[in-house]
Amino acid sequence: MPPIGSVGWIDLTVPDAPGVRDFYKDVVGWTVSEFDMGGYFDYVMQQPDDGTGVAGVCHATGANAGLPPAWLVYWIVASVDAAIEACTARGGVVVAGPRTHGEHARYAILRDPAGAVFAVFQSDAT
Repeated sequence: MPPIGSVGWIDLTVPDAPGVRDFYKDVVGWTVSEFDMGGYFDYVMQQPDDGTGVAGVCHATGANAGLPPAWLVYWIVASVDAAIEACTARGGVVVAGPRTHGEHARYAILRDPAGAVFAVFQSDAT
């Protein structure tokens, strides 16, 4: 897990995930693997030389319904709850969450006072 305060992941949520997946394959040169979301697949975009996952392209459905079609940065935090408290105290807004991710992680999607949307991610592995 990356250290606290660093970027842990980026996702792009869109209505046409396969089309956007193929766009980034062609433009950036990423390769792709599918990630089972239980009834459909989102996409892990990978570096072509070693297959390292660098980003996700997700369908705008399920938990992702209503997210804007913008790259969403996931910042690693020590505590999602503390990040939410600090965000709202400083004029930010909780857009979604907090939610669980697997058995050992949590995240929330927030908006800063300027309107920029981002996510915070906490894992027991941090």
